[in-house]
Amino acid sequence: MHTPSDLCAPSLSSRRSHPMVFMRFRPQLIFSSLPRSIPKPRTSPAATLAAAARRRHHTTAVFASMAAPSEDVLRRALAERQAAVDAQAEAVRALKAGGGASKADVDAAVEALKALKIEAGAAARRLQQAVGAGAGGAAREELRQAVVNTLERKLFYIPSFKIYRGVAGLYDYGPPGCRVKANVLSFWRQHFVLEENMLEVDCPCVTPEIVLKASGHVEKFTDLMVKDEKTGTCYRADHLLKDFCKEKLEKDLTLPQEKADEFKRVLAILDDLSAEELGAKIKEYGIVAPDTKNPLSDPYPFNLMFQTSIGPTGLSVGYMRPETAQGIFVNFKDLYYYNGQKLPFAAAQIGQAFRNEISPRQGLLRVREFTLAEIEHFVDPEDKSHPKFVDVADLEFLMFPREMQLSGESAKLMKLGEAVSKGTVNNETLGYFIGRVYLFLTRLGIDKGRLRFRQHLPNEMAHYAADCWDAEIESSYGWIECVGIADRSAYDLRAHSEKSGVPLVAHEKFSKPREVEKLVIVPSKKDLGLAFKGNQKMVLEALEAMSEKEALEMKAALETRGETIFKVCTLGKDVVITKKMVSISMEKKLEHQRVFTPSVIEPSFGIGRIIYCLFEHSFYTRPSKSEEEQLNVFRFPPLVAPIKCTVFPLVKNQEFDDAAKVIAKALTTAGISHIIDTTAISIGRRYARTDEIGVPFAVTVDSTANVTIRERDSKEQVRVDINEVASVVQQLTEGQTTWGEVCEKYPAHVGPQGDQE
Repeated sequence: MHTPSDLCAPSLSSRRSHPMVFMRFRPQLIFSSLPRSIPKPRTSPAATLAAAARRRHHTTAVFASMAAPSEDVLRRALAERQAAVDAQAEAVRALKAGGGASKADVDAAVEALKALKIEAGAAARRLQQAVGAGAGGAAREELRQAVVNTLERKLFYIPSFKIYRGVAGLYDYGPPGCRVKANVLSFWRQHFVLEENMLEVDCPCVTPEIVLKASGHVEKFTDLMVKDEKTGTCYRADHLLKDFCKEKLEKDLTLPQEKADEFKRVLAILDDLSAEELGAKIKEYGIVAPDTKNPLSDPYPFNLMFQTSIGPTGLSVGYMRPETAQGIFVNFKDLYYYNGQKLPFAAAQIGQAFRNEISPRQGLLRVREFTLAEIEHFVDPEDKSHPKFVDVADLEFLMFPREMQLSGESAKLMKLGEAVSKGTVNNETLGYFIGRVYLFLTRLGIDKGRLRFRQHLPNEMAHYAADCWDAEIESSYGWIECVGIADRSAYDLRAHSEKSGVPLVAHEKFSKPREVEKLVIVPSKKDLGLAFKGNQKMVLEALEAMSEKEALEMKAALETRGETIFKVCTLGKDVVITKKMVSISMEKKLEHQRVFTPSVIEPSFGIGRIIYCLFEHSFYTRPSKSEEEQLNVFRFPPLVAPIKCTVFPLVKNQEFDDAAKVIAKALTTAGISHIIDTTAISIGRRYARTDEIGVPFAVTVDSTANVTIRERDSKEQVRVDINEVASVVQQLTEGQTTWGEVCEKYPAHVGPQGDQE
């Protein structure tokens, strides 16, 4: 049986998780008659060869007993062996050219050269496996092709508009894919919205430009693009540079260490390169258009949002939303009121998002329209503790803090409670959601050993973020970011407050009044009305929404010059504010409440990416009974399986057909998705057909009194009374009982019926 773990070689990072002491080898050169500058060995060639063989045997044993060394160590080892090969080849040439060496000495030197070449070849293969270019890489590609072929053949998903040759980055979910997606989203709602008592909203996909200007998307939501100078074909610049560096590291095994280090540095800082720096690297490395080999243009920014217009005039600009979060932020004031003006609280939204990717690839992992599930948890910035953190504190899983990334280490198992207490994770609320995300993904069926939480490096962090972690899942494409969990501070609400002029704030009422020094802004409605007439309200709101820094700067300007320029975002222009229009002062006063802008903890889920990784983690093959072919199986947990149960009459028989209909009706009443298969093919073939789409349980009707229930992965069967079938399957699919407990309760089926795949 080949499981996904069998087909996927361990990642480089997983290899690095164990300490490794590398033994340097200096194979002795074998020769007899050499120029006088090279000392003649005291041992005979045969003895030296035997010693070298013993050393090689010992070395192999040492490597076998130790964890796999890092890529850098293997690259140095290969360089040393290649140098030894070159030196020995030179020695052989010297022996032959000198003419004084015996045939036995020449033969011994040649044999030593062959032995060194074998060692160099073995070192090259180890390096290939470490960087994913050898058998491991081929196995990953083989797994990917097997999974994708099965998914498309069984209509889990297919390219959109297929009969018109499709459009890159757009995919349709077929019937089983829709059910898997619906089940994942249903569990997401159960796990987060219901269990955490969140407020769910559903906002439009079309978003006015002003909203996305406030969030920064209009100005900054860009990728750097280059064009084929002859054909005009567009490519994402950082992807070209990334592919070039990765290919060099994976395929050029003779790459000097300093050059390998340079390519790794480029990969590490790729997200931080400016357009000029990216263009300089592309020119330095001679990177050209992949398809035509034509020269490329300089990189320039391309905004990834789909632009549209709202209304028939085309004057109101809008965009298809690139994320669902902004709809929650702009509704904060109403949600806060709906929640009884209490913090903390969370709002959630599931919906479509759109990104006009320059060159989409990697199937469902990078698409132009996709489903996001996002949570915005609003919390007091002065108190980010969480009452339920204790529930997840003892969870232990792979974590990859930034310090370990920068020092070249790999992810390691850490307890979440320790990570928070040591400050590795910024606060309890952020840690709580990391733990909840871990439980969500693993209960879906994501392999715990191929899931890690990686902290953003300094060059990845937004300037306003307090901390940010990505849940990354390992697939045949490598480590894929599937969930981002970020403490975004108070940036979003402040940005929308400033742009809209509507304060998006929370209140903490004091049990006793407190004396505080407070900024007081008192606009003169009369003077503002005379100056701005119909725009008075917008100017007034903008003045009242000023931050303390802005207000004090305005106060200083008014005192020195008597007037100042003030930008009113809702008007989209600057206005002149005079000293008569506003009074700004710092006063001591008694306060009955504290007014503040909440911080936001944001878990954001890429549903399509999670589903694709789930497909890979659930896929395996097993031999048919004849062992002439391999059968594909998806081991979906019942929670997400597209169909929970199949019902098979064993043979074409009216009584069996009637019994199958009775069972199907009971399953429908219990809310269990199922299909009846009455085709004439063998029962084994019917089992194989449903195993291939991940159906966990099959009911075979071979009697009108009791029937068999088969479990997909073990292929074990038990006999159950026909009236109990729906109840048993319901308990299994809802997790109220386990298959082991069912096997203990009901008799095992024995007899000729069985898998005939």
